Amino acid sequence: MDRPKAVVPPPWQGKRKPHRALVRAGAAPQIDGMIPPLPDQISACRLCADRFAATATRHSPRPVPWFHPGARLLIAGQAPGLRVHEAGRPFFDRSGDRLRDWLGLNADAFYDLNRVAIVPAAFCFPGYNAKKADLPPPPICAQTWHTRVLDSLPNLRLKVLIGAYALRNHLGLRAPLTETVRNWRAHAPGTFVLPHPSWRNSGWLRRNPWFEAELIPELRAAVAAVMA
Repeated sequence: MDRPKAVVPPPWQGKRKPHRALVRAGAAPQIDGMIPPLPDQISACRLCADRFAATATRHSPRPVPWFHPGARLLIAGQAPGLRVHEAGRPFFDRSGDRLRDWLGLNADAFYDLNRVAIVPAAFCFPGYNAKKADLPPPPICAQTWHTRVLDSLPNLRLKVLIGAYALRNHLGLRAPLTETVRNWRAHAPGTFVLPHPSWRNSGWLRRNPWFEAELIPELRAAVAAVMA
């Protein structure tokens, strides 16, 4: 798969100075009497500032919204990692390389806002705990934004759900991830369920060869049809 190119901000950035006020659930900030686009509202969100300041990383919020009303493919994951937090582009890391390979997409197609929406369980990097392990995505992010984001995507034809948080948020499932992914045909062809593409899951892939032998070819065919 092609390596992602240098970070290019999504098209809504730079058109309007971001609003710096705290974004509260159900209350969209206004600039000169106008409500800014939804991605701008998410970019300005600081709901978790105190939470992130208390983590081992002590970082500030940096939401990474990546969606447009024309998108046909939804990629729903967990939350940005540290590299994505620094780059400001989703899946701009080795996990993204593996995910693009699973989908059969190069970087240009993957980041095409007119065709692909990337909506994680939380738009910000949640930070590390004292053992340098990723913290879970704060539920308040999905509670605040997901309904509005999904309502703004009327043209979706295929959903790719990655990891336990996406399965819980989009399908209401709390079953073990391996069991759910093994039963992927119950949700296809409109929805595919995947493990996280982290390279730490390489052992899982070796123990479950059916994933790459059976699921991935069907996934690539479904993605190709939607992206055409």
